[in-house]
Amino acid sequence: MSDLIAIVGRPNVGKSALFNRIAGRRIAIVHDEPGVTRDRVMAEVEWHGRPFTLVDTGGIGLVHGEKARDVIARAAFEQVELAIEAALVVILVVNVRDGVVPLDKEVAAKLRRAGKTTLVAVNKADNDRDEIGAAEFSELGFAKIFPVSAIHQRGIDGLMDAALAALPAAAAANADAAAEPALKLAVVGRPNVGKSSLINALTHSERVIVSPTPGTTRDAVDVPFEVETEGVRQKYILIDTAGVRRERRVDNSVEFFSVKRTEESIDRCDIVVFVLDAEAGILMQDKKVADKIIEARRACILVVNKWDLAVPGLEAGRRDLRAASREKRREGQDKPLASLAEFGQWVRERLFFLDYAPVIFTSATSGFHLDRLLESIRYVASQLRQKVPTAILNRALNDAIERRQPVSASGHRLKFFYATQVRQAPPTFLLFVNRTDLLSDQYRKYLTQEMRRAFGYEGCAIVLVTRAREKTIEPVRKRRPGKG
Repeated sequence: MSDLIAIVGRPNVGKSALFNRIAGRRIAIVHDEPGVTRDRVMAEVEWHGRPFTLVDTGGIGLVHGEKARDVIARAAFEQVELAIEAALVVILVVNVRDGVVPLDKEVAAKLRRAGKTTLVAVNKADNDRDEIGAAEFSELGFAKIFPVSAIHQRGIDGLMDAALAALPAAAAANADAAAEPALKLAVVGRPNVGKSSLINALTHSERVIVSPTPGTTRDAVDVPFEVETEGVRQKYILIDTAGVRRERRVDNSVEFFSVKRTEESIDRCDIVVFVLDAEAGILMQDKKVADKIIEARRACILVVNKWDLAVPGLEAGRRDLRAASREKRREGQDKPLASLAEFGQWVRERLFFLDYAPVIFTSATSGFHLDRLLESIRYVASQLRQKVPTAILNRALNDAIERRQPVSASGHRLKFFYATQVRQAPPTFLLFVNRTDLLSDQYRKYLTQEMRRAFGYEGCAIVLVTRAREKTIEPVRKRRPGKG
Protein backbone atom coordinates (compact mmCIF):
# COMPACT_ATOMS: atom_id res chain seq x y z
CA MET A 1 0.00 0.00 0.00
CA SER A 2 1.22 3.52 -0.77
CA ASP A 3 1.57 6.35 1.76
CA LEU A 4 -1.65 7.01 3.65
CA ILE A 5 -3.49 10.31 4.21
CA ALA A 6 -6.51 10.15 6.54
CA ILE A 7 -9.44 12.57 6.63
CA VAL A 8 -10.99 12.95 10.10
CA GLY A 9 -13.35 15.25 11.96
CA ARG A 10 -16.67 15.40 13.77
CA PRO A 11 -19.87 14.32 12.00
CA ASN A 12 -21.33 16.29 9.08
CA VAL A 13 -18.50 18.72 8.36
CA GLY A 14 -18.00 17.51 4.76
CA LYS A 15 -15.31 14.83 5.10
CA SER A 16 -16.79 12.56 2.44
CA ALA A 17 -17.31 15.47 0.03
CA LEU A 18 -13.64 16.42 0.44
CA PHE A 19 -12.62 12.77 0.01
CA ASN A 20 -14.53 12.52 -3.28
CA ARG A 21 -13.12 15.84 -4.50
CA ILE A 22 -9.50 14.74 -3.88
CA ALA A 23 -10.13 11.28 -5.32
CA GLY A 24 -11.69 12.84 -8.41
CA ARG A 25 -14.72 10.54 -8.38
CA ARG A 26 -17.71 9.72 -6.19
CA ILE A 27 -16.65 6.93 -3.85
CA ALA A 28 -17.93 7.83 -0.38
CA ILE A 29 -21.64 8.55 0.09
CA VAL A 30 -22.32 12.26 0.66
CA HIS A 31 -25.52 13.07 2.51
CA ASP A 32 -26.88 15.73 4.86
CA GLU A 33 -27.65 13.05 7.45
CA PRO A 34 -24.84 12.90 10.07
CA GLY A 35 -23.08 9.59 10.65
CA VAL A 36 -23.49 8.18 7.13
CA THR A 37 -19.84 7.06 6.89
CA ARG A 38 -19.00 4.30 9.39
CA ASP A 39 -16.19 2.17 7.99
CA ARG A 40 -12.89 3.43 6.70
CA VAL A 41 -13.36 4.12 2.99
CA MET A 42 -10.05 3.83 1.13
CA ALA A 43 -8.99 4.72 -2.41
CA GLU A 44 -5.71 4.63 -4.30
CA VAL A 45 -5.35 8.22 -5.52
CA GLU A 46 -2.87 10.12 -7.67
CA TRP A 47 -2.44 13.89 -7.28
CA HIS A 48 -0.18 15.63 -9.81
CA GLY A 49 1.58 12.33 -10.51
CA ARG A 50 2.11 11.40 -6.83
CA PRO A 51 0.29 8.19 -5.77
CA PHE A 52 -1.00 7.74 -2.22
CA THR A 53 -3.83 6.09 -0.30
CA LEU A 54 -6.67 8.35 0.83
CA VAL A 55 -8.92 7.31 3.73
CA ASP A 56 -12.32 8.69 4.68
CA THR A 57 -13.53 8.02 8.22
CA GLY A 58 -16.70 8.24 10.25
CA GLY A 59 -17.38 11.29 12.36
CA ILE A 60 -15.69 11.41 15.76
CA GLY A 61 -18.48 11.92 18.28
CA LEU A 62 -22.06 10.81 18.72
CA VAL A 63 -24.80 11.81 16.31
CA HIS A 64 -28.48 12.14 17.10
CA GLY A 65 -30.00 8.85 18.20
CA GLU A 66 -26.72 7.14 19.08
CA LYS A 67 -25.68 6.12 22.54
CA ALA A 68 -22.17 5.73 23.90
CA ARG A 69 -22.73 1.99 24.22
CA ASP A 70 -24.10 1.64 20.67
CA VAL A 71 -22.01 -1.17 19.13
CA ILE A 72 -22.00 0.43 15.68
CA ALA A 73 -21.02 3.88 17.02
CA ARG A 74 -18.25 2.33 19.12
CA ALA A 75 -16.96 0.27 16.20
CA ALA A 76 -17.00 3.32 13.91
CA PHE A 77 -14.92 5.22 16.47
CA GLU A 78 -12.42 2.34 16.58
CA GLN A 79 -12.14 2.52 12.78
CA VAL A 80 -11.20 6.21 13.05
CA GLU A 81 -8.50 5.43 15.61
CA LEU A 82 -7.04 2.73 13.35
CA ALA A 83 -6.97 5.17 10.43
CA ILE A 84 -5.17 7.82 12.50
CA GLU A 85 -2.63 5.25 13.68
CA ALA A 86 -1.84 4.12 10.12
CA ALA A 87 -1.76 7.61 8.56
CA LEU A 88 1.37 9.61 7.80
CA VAL A 89 -0.65 12.82 7.36
CA VAL A 90 -4.05 13.67 8.87
CA ILE A 91 -6.45 16.24 7.41
CA LEU A 92 -8.75 17.55 10.16
CA VAL A 93 -11.96 18.85 8.60
CA VAL A 94 -13.99 21.56 10.35
CA ASN A 95 -16.93 23.75 9.32
CA VAL A 96 -16.30 27.48 8.99
CA ARG A 97 -20.01 28.27 9.38
CA ASP A 98 -20.21 26.59 12.80
CA GLY A 99 -16.97 28.06 14.11
CA VAL A 100 -14.91 26.19 16.69
CA VAL A 101 -17.13 23.86 18.70
CA PRO A 102 -16.15 21.75 21.74
CA LEU A 103 -16.08 18.55 19.67
CA ASP A 104 -13.54 20.11 17.29
CA LYS A 105 -11.30 20.77 20.29
CA GLU A 106 -11.66 17.16 21.45
CA VAL A 107 -10.67 15.83 18.04
CA ALA A 108 -7.71 18.24 17.86
CA ALA A 109 -6.51 17.11 21.31
CA LYS A 110 -6.65 13.46 20.17
CA LEU A 111 -4.55 14.26 17.10
CA ARG A 112 -1.96 16.18 19.14
CA ARG A 113 -1.62 13.15 21.45
CA ALA A 114 -1.15 10.91 18.40
CA GLY A 115 1.74 13.13 17.24
CA LYS A 116 0.63 13.06 13.59
CA THR A 117 1.32 15.75 11.01
CA THR A 118 -2.05 17.51 10.92
CA LEU A 119 -3.49 19.97 8.43
CA VAL A 120 -6.74 21.79 9.23
CA ALA A 121 -9.16 22.00 6.30
CA VAL A 122 -11.76 24.67 7.11
CA ASN A 123 -14.54 23.45 4.83
CA LYS A 124 -17.54 25.28 3.34
CA ALA A 125 -15.49 28.45 2.80
CA ASP A 126 -17.42 29.13 -0.40
CA ASN A 127 -16.49 32.82 -0.73
CA ASP A 128 -13.94 35.41 0.42
CA ARG A 129 -15.99 36.38 3.50
CA ASP A 130 -16.06 32.77 4.67
CA GLU A 131 -12.29 32.46 4.14
CA ILE A 132 -11.67 35.25 6.63
CA GLY A 133 -13.45 33.21 9.31
CA ALA A 134 -10.91 30.38 8.91
CA ALA A 135 -8.42 32.24 11.12
CA GLU A 136 -10.58 31.40 14.15
CA PHE A 137 -9.48 27.74 13.94
CA SER A 138 -5.86 28.56 14.81
CA GLU A 139 -6.92 28.06 18.45
CA LEU A 140 -7.01 24.29 17.74
CA GLY A 141 -3.21 24.39 18.01
CA PHE A 142 -2.14 23.58 14.45
CA ALA A 143 -0.07 25.94 12.33
CA LYS A 144 -1.35 24.99 8.89
CA ILE A 145 -4.92 26.21 8.28
CA PHE A 146 -6.48 25.89 4.81
CA PRO A 147 -9.87 27.42 3.96
CA VAL A 148 -11.45 25.09 1.39
CA SER A 149 -14.75 24.36 -0.29
CA ALA A 150 -15.16 20.71 -1.29
CA ILE A 151 -18.32 21.54 -3.23
CA HIS A 152 -16.85 24.44 -5.22
CA GLN A 153 -13.26 23.10 -5.35
CA ARG A 154 -11.74 26.16 -3.65
CA GLY A 155 -8.40 25.83 -1.87
CA ILE A 156 -7.95 22.10 -2.58
CA ASP A 157 -4.66 22.52 -4.47
CA GLY A 158 -2.95 24.34 -1.60
CA LEU A 159 -4.18 21.77 0.92
CA MET A 160 -2.93 18.82 -1.17
CA ASP A 161 0.42 20.46 -1.95
CA ALA A 162 1.05 20.75 1.79
CA ALA A 163 -0.14 17.19 2.44
CA LEU A 164 2.10 15.68 -0.24
CA ALA A 165 5.07 17.74 0.94
CA ALA A 166 4.70 16.09 4.36
CA LEU A 167 4.91 12.58 2.87
CA PRO A 168 8.27 10.77 2.53
CA ALA A 169 10.15 10.54 -0.77
CA ALA A 170 8.03 9.20 -3.59
CA ALA A 171 10.50 6.60 -4.92
CA ALA A 172 9.07 3.70 -2.94
CA ALA A 173 5.51 4.72 -3.76
CA ASN A 174 6.31 4.92 -7.49
CA ALA A 175 7.93 1.47 -7.41
CA ASP A 176 4.87 0.09 -5.67
CA ALA A 177 2.57 1.67 -8.25
CA ALA A 178 4.59 0.08 -11.09
CA ALA A 179 4.02 -3.40 -9.68
CA GLU A 180 1.25 -5.70 -10.88
CA PRO A 181 -2.14 -4.17 -10.05
CA ALA A 182 -4.10 -5.67 -7.18
CA LEU A 183 -6.96 -8.05 -7.95
CA LYS A 184 -10.29 -6.43 -7.04
CA LEU A 185 -12.79 -8.69 -5.25
CA ALA A 186 -16.31 -7.36 -4.61
CA VAL A 187 -17.93 -9.13 -1.64
CA VAL A 188 -21.69 -8.90 -2.23
CA GLY A 189 -24.91 -10.45 -0.97
CA ARG A 190 -28.05 -9.81 1.03
CA PRO A 191 -27.82 -7.89 4.33
CA ASN A 192 -26.41 -9.78 7.30
CA VAL A 193 -25.05 -12.83 5.47
CA GLY A 194 -21.55 -12.27 6.92
CA LYS A 195 -19.78 -10.22 4.24
CA SER A 196 -17.88 -7.97 6.66
CA SER A 197 -17.07 -10.89 8.95
CA LEU A 198 -15.62 -12.77 5.99
CA ILE A 199 -13.39 -9.83 5.07
CA ASN A 200 -12.15 -9.48 8.65
CA ALA A 201 -11.41 -13.22 8.76
CA LEU A 202 -9.46 -13.15 5.49
CA THR A 203 -7.41 -10.10 6.53
CA HIS A 204 -6.99 -11.26 10.15
CA SER A 205 -8.16 -7.86 11.40
CA GLU A 206 -11.20 -5.90 12.51
CA ARG A 207 -10.96 -3.92 9.29
CA VAL A 208 -14.70 -3.35 8.78
CA ILE A 209 -17.54 -3.02 11.25
CA VAL A 210 -19.45 -6.22 12.04
CA SER A 211 -22.87 -6.03 13.68
CA PRO A 212 -25.99 -8.20 13.69
CA THR A 213 -27.90 -5.10 12.63
CA PRO A 214 -28.69 -5.30 8.89
CA GLY A 215 -27.47 -2.25 6.95
CA THR A 216 -24.37 -1.61 9.10
CA THR A 217 -22.18 -1.29 6.00
CA ARG A 218 -23.17 1.66 3.81
CA ASP A 219 -20.21 2.66 1.66
CA ALA A 220 -18.31 0.29 -0.58
CA VAL A 221 -15.18 -0.14 1.54
CA ASP A 222 -11.89 -1.04 -0.18
CA VAL A 223 -9.68 -3.28 2.00
CA PRO A 224 -6.19 -3.97 0.57
CA PHE A 225 -4.37 -7.13 1.73
CA GLU A 226 -1.65 -9.48 0.51
CA VAL A 227 -1.25 -13.26 0.54
CA GLU A 228 2.07 -15.03 0.03
CA THR A 229 1.95 -18.44 -1.67
CA GLU A 230 5.11 -20.39 -2.50
CA GLY A 231 7.20 -17.24 -2.25
CA VAL A 232 4.89 -15.19 -4.51
CA ARG A 233 2.96 -12.29 -3.03
CA GLN A 234 -0.46 -11.57 -4.53
CA LYS A 235 -2.13 -8.23 -3.84
CA TYR A 236 -5.88 -8.04 -3.42
CA ILE A 237 -8.44 -5.33 -2.76
CA LEU A 238 -11.52 -6.66 -0.99
CA ILE A 239 -14.53 -4.41 -1.58
CA ASP A 240 -17.02 -4.70 1.28
CA THR A 241 -20.46 -3.63 0.10
CA ALA A 242 -23.85 -2.82 1.54
CA GLY A 243 -26.38 -5.65 1.52
CA VAL A 244 -28.66 -5.57 -1.52
CA ARG A 245 -32.26 -5.41 -0.31
CA ARG A 246 -35.55 -5.51 -2.15
CA GLU A 247 -36.28 -2.19 -3.81
CA ARG A 248 -39.48 -1.63 -1.86
CA ARG A 249 -37.51 -2.00 1.38
CA VAL A 250 -34.97 0.67 0.46
CA ASP A 251 -36.60 3.31 2.62
CA ASN A 252 -34.18 6.25 2.52
CA SER A 253 -31.73 7.94 0.19
CA VAL A 254 -28.65 6.80 2.13
CA GLU A 255 -29.65 3.18 1.63
CA PHE A 256 -30.47 3.90 -2.02
CA PHE A 257 -26.95 5.22 -2.62
CA SER A 258 -25.51 2.26 -0.68
CA VAL A 259 -27.18 -0.15 -3.09
CA LYS A 260 -25.93 1.91 -6.04
CA ARG A 261 -22.39 1.75 -4.65
CA THR A 262 -22.75 -2.05 -4.50
CA GLU A 263 -23.78 -2.17 -8.14
CA GLU A 264 -20.82 0.06 -9.06
CA SER A 265 -18.51 -2.25 -7.10
CA ILE A 266 -19.71 -5.21 -9.15
CA ASP A 267 -18.99 -3.26 -12.34
CA ARG A 268 -15.43 -2.29 -11.33
CA CYS A 269 -14.26 -5.54 -9.74
CA ASP A 270 -12.41 -8.47 -11.33
CA ILE A 271 -14.18 -11.22 -9.36
CA VAL A 272 -17.43 -11.16 -7.38
CA VAL A 273 -17.44 -13.12 -4.11
CA PHE A 274 -21.18 -13.77 -3.76
CA VAL A 275 -21.94 -14.60 -0.11
CA LEU A 276 -24.99 -16.75 0.76
CA ASP A 277 -26.40 -17.73 4.16
CA ALA A 278 -26.32 -21.50 4.75
CA GLU A 279 -29.06 -21.23 7.39
CA ALA A 280 -31.47 -19.19 5.27
CA GLY A 281 -30.83 -21.02 2.01
CA ILE A 282 -31.40 -19.40 -1.39
CA LEU A 283 -33.96 -16.59 -1.29
CA MET A 284 -35.49 -14.54 -4.07
CA GLN A 285 -33.22 -11.61 -3.26
CA ASP A 286 -30.17 -13.83 -3.78
CA LYS A 287 -31.40 -14.43 -7.31
CA LYS A 288 -31.75 -10.68 -7.79
CA VAL A 289 -28.10 -10.23 -6.80
CA ALA A 290 -27.13 -13.04 -9.18
CA ASP A 291 -28.94 -11.20 -11.98
CA LYS A 292 -26.76 -8.12 -11.37
CA ILE A 293 -23.61 -10.26 -11.58
CA ILE A 294 -24.76 -11.87 -14.84
CA GLU A 295 -25.69 -8.48 -16.29
CA ALA A 296 -22.21 -7.14 -15.48
CA ARG A 297 -20.61 -10.34 -16.94
CA ARG A 298 -18.34 -10.70 -13.96
CA ALA A 299 -16.37 -13.71 -12.78
CA CYS A 300 -17.97 -15.15 -9.65
CA ILE A 301 -17.37 -17.43 -6.68
CA LEU A 302 -20.35 -18.59 -4.61
CA VAL A 303 -19.58 -18.62 -0.88
CA VAL A 304 -22.04 -20.43 1.40
CA ASN A 305 -21.21 -18.78 4.74
CA LYS A 306 -22.29 -19.75 8.28
CA TRP A 307 -21.97 -23.42 7.35
CA ASP A 308 -21.02 -24.24 10.93
CA LEU A 309 -24.43 -22.96 12.07
CA ALA A 310 -26.27 -24.97 9.45
CA VAL A 311 -24.48 -28.19 10.38
CA PRO A 312 -22.92 -27.84 13.88
CA GLY A 313 -19.72 -29.77 14.44
CA LEU A 314 -18.92 -30.12 10.75
CA GLU A 315 -15.31 -29.01 11.14
CA ALA A 316 -14.53 -31.71 13.68
CA GLY A 317 -16.46 -34.35 11.74
CA ARG A 318 -18.48 -35.33 14.81
CA ARG A 319 -21.90 -34.78 13.26
CA ASP A 320 -23.55 -37.38 11.03
CA LEU A 321 -24.67 -35.33 8.03
CA ARG A 322 -27.48 -37.71 7.24
CA ALA A 323 -28.89 -37.17 10.73
CA ALA A 324 -28.63 -33.42 10.03
CA SER A 325 -30.52 -34.06 6.81
CA ARG A 326 -33.44 -35.65 8.65
CA GLU A 327 -33.45 -32.82 11.20
CA LYS A 328 -33.59 -30.15 8.51
CA ARG A 329 -36.43 -32.01 6.81
CA ARG A 330 -38.43 -32.03 10.06
CA GLU A 331 -37.87 -28.27 10.30
CA GLY A 332 -39.68 -27.89 6.99
CA GLN A 333 -36.78 -27.15 4.65
CA ASP A 334 -37.51 -28.30 1.13
CA LYS A 335 -34.08 -29.87 0.61
CA PRO A 336 -32.29 -32.12 3.12
CA LEU A 337 -28.60 -31.70 3.86
CA ALA A 338 -26.65 -34.86 3.18
CA SER A 339 -23.16 -33.71 2.23
CA LEU A 340 -21.21 -30.70 1.02
CA ALA A 341 -21.41 -32.05 -2.52
CA GLU A 342 -25.19 -32.45 -2.44
CA PHE A 343 -25.73 -29.04 -0.86
CA GLY A 344 -23.42 -27.55 -3.50
CA GLN A 345 -25.47 -29.19 -6.24
CA TRP A 346 -28.63 -27.79 -4.68
CA VAL A 347 -27.10 -24.29 -4.72
CA ARG A 348 -26.21 -24.71 -8.40
CA GLU A 349 -29.75 -25.80 -9.21
CA ARG A 350 -31.25 -22.77 -7.48
CA LEU A 351 -28.77 -20.39 -9.13
CA PHE A 352 -28.56 -22.27 -12.42
CA PHE A 353 -27.64 -19.11 -14.38
CA LEU A 354 -24.42 -18.96 -12.30
CA ASP A 355 -23.59 -22.61 -12.94
CA TYR A 356 -20.08 -21.62 -14.01
CA ALA A 357 -19.24 -20.33 -10.48
CA PRO A 358 -17.45 -22.65 -8.01
CA VAL A 359 -19.20 -23.19 -4.65
CA ILE A 360 -17.16 -22.84 -1.45
CA PHE A 361 -18.55 -23.54 2.04
CA THR A 362 -17.11 -21.31 4.77
CA SER A 363 -17.51 -20.08 8.30
CA ALA A 364 -16.08 -16.62 8.90
CA THR A 365 -16.25 -17.11 12.68
CA SER A 366 -14.40 -20.45 12.81
CA GLY A 367 -12.21 -20.02 9.73
CA PHE A 368 -13.63 -23.14 8.08
CA HIS A 369 -12.47 -23.45 4.43
CA LEU A 370 -11.10 -19.90 4.18
CA ASP A 371 -7.95 -21.41 2.68
CA ARG A 372 -10.08 -23.06 -0.02
CA LEU A 373 -11.72 -19.74 -0.76
CA LEU A 374 -8.31 -18.13 -1.35
CA GLU A 375 -7.29 -21.05 -3.56
CA SER A 376 -10.49 -20.64 -5.57
CA ILE A 377 -9.85 -16.90 -5.95
CA ARG A 378 -6.34 -17.58 -7.25
CA TYR A 379 -7.61 -20.22 -9.68
CA VAL A 380 -10.44 -18.10 -11.09
CA ALA A 381 -7.99 -15.18 -11.48
CA SER A 382 -5.67 -17.42 -13.50
CA GLN A 383 -8.62 -18.46 -15.69
CA LEU A 384 -9.44 -14.79 -16.30
CA ARG A 385 -5.87 -14.16 -17.50
CA GLN A 386 -6.02 -17.07 -19.95
CA LYS A 387 -5.40 -16.21 -23.63
CA VAL A 388 -6.43 -18.91 -26.12
CA PRO A 389 -4.36 -19.01 -29.36
CA THR A 390 -6.53 -18.45 -32.43
CA ALA A 391 -5.57 -21.75 -34.08
CA ILE A 392 -6.46 -23.81 -30.99
CA LEU A 393 -9.67 -21.84 -30.49
CA ASN A 394 -10.84 -22.53 -34.05
CA ARG A 395 -9.96 -26.21 -33.81
CA ALA A 396 -12.05 -26.58 -30.65
CA LEU A 397 -14.91 -24.59 -32.16
CA ASN A 398 -14.92 -26.67 -35.36
CA ASP A 399 -14.95 -29.90 -33.32
CA ALA A 400 -17.95 -28.63 -31.35
CA ILE A 401 -19.82 -27.71 -34.54
CA GLU A 402 -19.13 -31.13 -36.07
CA ARG A 403 -20.52 -32.86 -32.99
CA ARG A 404 -23.70 -30.81 -33.15
CA GLN A 405 -24.68 -28.85 -36.22
CA PRO A 406 -26.71 -25.66 -35.77
CA VAL A 407 -30.38 -25.99 -36.62
CA SER A 408 -31.30 -24.19 -39.84
CA ALA A 409 -33.87 -21.41 -39.68
CA SER A 410 -36.03 -19.92 -42.41
CA GLY A 411 -34.30 -21.99 -45.04
CA HIS A 412 -30.80 -20.72 -44.14
CA ARG A 413 -28.05 -22.48 -42.21
CA LEU A 414 -25.64 -20.75 -39.87
CA LYS A 415 -22.07 -20.91 -41.16
CA PHE A 416 -18.96 -20.25 -39.06
CA PHE A 417 -15.80 -18.96 -40.67
CA TYR A 418 -13.35 -18.34 -37.82
CA ALA A 419 -13.09 -17.01 -34.29
CA THR A 420 -10.62 -15.00 -32.22
CA GLN A 421 -10.34 -13.90 -28.59
CA VAL A 422 -10.64 -10.13 -28.27
CA ARG A 423 -10.67 -9.72 -24.48
CA GLN A 424 -9.58 -11.62 -21.37
CA ALA A 425 -11.76 -10.24 -18.55
CA PRO A 426 -14.43 -11.27 -19.21
CA PRO A 427 -13.19 -13.81 -21.81
CA THR A 428 -14.75 -12.47 -25.01
CA PHE A 429 -14.66 -14.22 -28.38
CA LEU A 430 -15.52 -12.75 -31.76
CA LEU A 431 -17.17 -15.25 -34.11
CA PHE A 432 -17.34 -14.45 -37.83
CA VAL A 433 -20.49 -15.97 -39.35
CA ASN A 434 -22.64 -15.60 -42.44
CA ARG A 435 -25.63 -14.11 -40.57
CA THR A 436 -25.76 -13.02 -36.94
CA ASP A 437 -29.51 -13.54 -36.61
CA LEU A 438 -29.15 -17.30 -37.20
CA LEU A 439 -27.31 -17.96 -33.91
CA SER A 440 -30.01 -19.10 -31.47
CA ASP A 441 -29.77 -18.76 -27.68
CA GLN A 442 -29.73 -22.57 -27.36
CA TYR A 443 -26.80 -22.96 -29.74
CA ARG A 444 -24.94 -20.06 -28.10
CA LYS A 445 -25.29 -21.85 -24.77
CA TYR A 446 -24.05 -25.08 -26.34
CA LEU A 447 -20.93 -23.38 -27.75
CA THR A 448 -20.25 -21.75 -24.38
CA GLN A 449 -20.42 -25.14 -22.64
CA GLU A 450 -18.09 -26.68 -25.22
CA MET A 451 -15.58 -23.86 -24.74
CA ARG A 452 -15.65 -24.45 -20.99
CA ARG A 453 -15.02 -28.14 -21.61
CA ALA A 454 -12.06 -27.29 -23.87
CA PHE A 455 -10.46 -24.41 -21.96
CA GLY A 456 -11.90 -24.44 -18.42
CA TYR A 457 -12.85 -20.85 -17.59
CA GLU A 458 -14.27 -21.95 -14.24
CA GLY A 459 -15.89 -19.00 -12.52
CA CYS A 460 -15.74 -16.83 -15.65
CA ALA A 461 -18.60 -15.47 -17.72
CA ILE A 462 -17.87 -16.30 -21.38
CA VAL A 463 -19.07 -13.72 -23.91
CA LEU A 464 -19.67 -14.67 -27.56
CA VAL A 465 -19.95 -11.80 -30.04
CA THR A 466 -20.98 -12.54 -33.64
CA ARG A 467 -20.13 -10.50 -36.70
CA ALA A 468 -21.28 -11.08 -40.27
CA ARG A 469 -18.69 -11.08 -43.05
CA GLU A 470 -20.01 -8.70 -45.67
CA LYS A 471 -19.05 -10.75 -48.69
CA THR A 472 -20.80 -13.82 -47.38
CA ILE A 473 -24.15 -12.35 -46.35
CA GLU A 474 -26.73 -14.29 -48.32
CA PRO A 475 -28.96 -12.04 -50.45
CA VAL A 476 -32.68 -12.18 -49.91
CA ARG A 477 -34.21 -13.43 -53.14
CA LYS A 478 -37.01 -11.37 -54.46
CA ARG A 479 -40.15 -13.22 -55.53
CA ARG A 480 -40.56 -13.18 -59.29
CA PRO A 481 -43.66 -11.32 -60.47
CA GLY A 482 -46.44 -13.64 -61.69
CA LYS A 483 -47.22 -13.90 -65.34
CA GLY A 484 -50.10 -11.98 -66.78
